[in-house]
Amino acid sequence: MIKDLTIAHGYIVLAAVFFSTMEIVGKMVATEINPMQLTFYRFFIGGLVLLPWAVKELRQRKLELTRDDAAFFFGIGLLGIVVGMTFYQLAIVFSMASTVAIIVSANPIFIIPFAHLLLKEKLTKYTLVSLVISVLGLLCILNPFHLNPDAKGIGLAILSTIAFALYSVLGKMRAARYGSIVLTCFSFLAGSLIMLAYIVISQTALLAVSDNEILRLLWDIPLVGGINGGNIVPLLYMGVVVSGLGFLLYFLAMEKTSAATGSIVFFIKPALAPILAFIVLGEAIPASTMAGIVLITISTYIAFTGKKSTGD
Repeated sequence: MIKDLTIAHGYIVLAAVFFSTMEIVGKMVATEINPMQLTFYRFFIGGLVLLPWAVKELRQRKLELTRDDAAFFFGIGLLGIVVGMTFYQLAIVFSMASTVAIIVSANPIFIIPFAHLLLKEKLTKYTLVSLVISVLGLLCILNPFHLNPDAKGIGLAILSTIAFALYSVLGKMRAARYGSIVLTCFSFLAGSLIMLAYIVISQTALLAVSDNEILRLLWDIPLVGGINGGNIVPLLYMGVVVSGLGFLLYFLAMEKTSAATGSIVFFIKPALAPILAFIVLGEAIPASTMAGIVLITISTYIAFTGKKSTGD
């Protein structure tokens, strides 16, 4: 049990590191690639990276996918990739990337009650204490009394957070049947196919009817336009490392522990992302952010030690 927890915690740390680089790398391509186009390639590449291992796992489990399985993959792909990640990319366009990262990192606030309602996971005292301290840490980093973010970006980020939280919990419901690799791979590919169909449809004149700044990004989406030698490496990194390996490790952590424990990834991210931004981009870390980092570190320690003591 202790060995499994140690492995799961390793998955959580690695996933957090990969996820914490997303906004930094995203800045390299945000002005060149359409948000919907970027989301399509991120998860299509990620799905292809995982496909050989997914096929191997299906064979090992002697599992033949049915129409019900396909419907499930398309359903959570629509929710998590098409809805959740599109809102995420749009939020970055209309608000600061660091603000969006912090809001998205708060998705355990939604995962924990969803997991309690749908998966009947227990709300332990350690989970609740860790959650409260993490929320306080996120508030310190977000600094709501001084920060005046764009309302559009904040709203889109919150919608993205809710969608991804539900995607995570629904994925956990069938993780035992498919395994994390199969679940991650086929939800990515299914969501990408839906996005590809939408991109093709968006290139018709039927959708070119709005002057709204959000809707303008949702029609006439290029499939390859904007991709060049200067941004192909960041795009591949987001597909292979962030979307492929990052989400795989995240689901593996949930499989070995619980949805609530796996969601600690998103408590680590807002503490780690500002540090990486400081190292890579030279962005200063305000005192309020540093206080939030300390609180989130404490909350993560409580969650880890609490799970070890309860054997979850």
